[in-house]
Amino acid sequence: MTRLGALLAVLIPVFLATSGMAHEIRPAYLDMRETAPHEFAVVWKVPAQGDMRLGLYASLPKPCIEKAEPVRLIVNGAYLERRTVACAGGLRGGEIGINGLKSTMTEALVRIEYTNGDTEVVRLMPDAPSFTAAGAQTSLEVAQTYFLLGVDHILSGLDHLLVVLALMLLIRGRWMLVKTITAFTIAHSITLAGASLGYFSLPQKPVEATIALSIAFVANELIKTKPGERRLSESYPWVVAFAFGLLHGFGFAGALKEIGLPQSDVPLSLLTFNLGVEAGQLILVAMALVLVRAANALIAMPPAPARQIGAYMIGTAAMLLLIPRIASLAA
Repeated sequence: MTRLGALLAVLIPVFLATSGMAHEIRPAYLDMRETAPHEFAVVWKVPAQGDMRLGLYASLPKPCIEKAEPVRLIVNGAYLERRTVACAGGLRGGEIGINGLKSTMTEALVRIEYTNGDTEVVRLMPDAPSFTAAGAQTSLEVAQTYFLLGVDHILSGLDHLLVVLALMLLIRGRWMLVKTITAFTIAHSITLAGASLGYFSLPQKPVEATIALSIAFVANELIKTKPGERRLSESYPWVVAFAFGLLHGFGFAGALKEIGLPQSDVPLSLLTFNLGVEAGQLILVAMALVLVRAANALIAMPPAPARQIGAYMIGTAAMLLLIPRIASLAA
């Protein structure tokens, strides 16, 4: 891990430069619940900032006709539209899409619940903004959708990347790396499950700000490291990882709620989303290890300066995340 710091000096500015172009972590969400034969209560949710919303619009099959004027409002950083539609002949075989998705870097999740208990969950992307309703899906297909959402959530977040890199700078030895990752996994699984099931909760914005602040804390610990001395965070990085995991679990739960976690299939969606988060985390660790090997071969730099450079870069990135998050709290 000794050359990781030098590698960060090159990589983190690139991540910071591109983070503004990264796709919106909160996807748009279309929920359709069949309340009577061929009649659906529709909720359309689009990420918004202030009075501005993404220019995304749900497109339903042509036989679907509105029964009343839609109710529109902006609440908790999202544009909400509620309506009731009657779809002659049902949805099966009809095309459902999101207009405007092709010109964005975000995505949309569509969930349909039928009166017979069948569900259909589809993830729409800019290169595939529509699908044909099948009328039902297997549990495996629903699980796959939430699994990929979990993978995507952790890979698309700069704060998750910084957590992995900061912990790897603290860790010495593969066994300690295993223990640290395990501690992070256990901790965020606890808070993710508890918050998603409604046992406890924290406001999302303060959680996100605290996550950024905690990354800055670890960067500060790295800067204070002296040769021949081992700070508590270096000797027991799994303790730091556990604390981080508790915070990130609340963050993951908030992401699921932003999407619109369906209460009817919470166990399945929660489990597979969490497994996706774990898979994404392992991908990040594997990528970091590969990059470290490359850095060892290409960059000649003493370990101490490398760690210092990495710490300053992580700390700077964390503060750039923290400032707008604190500003959003005051807004």
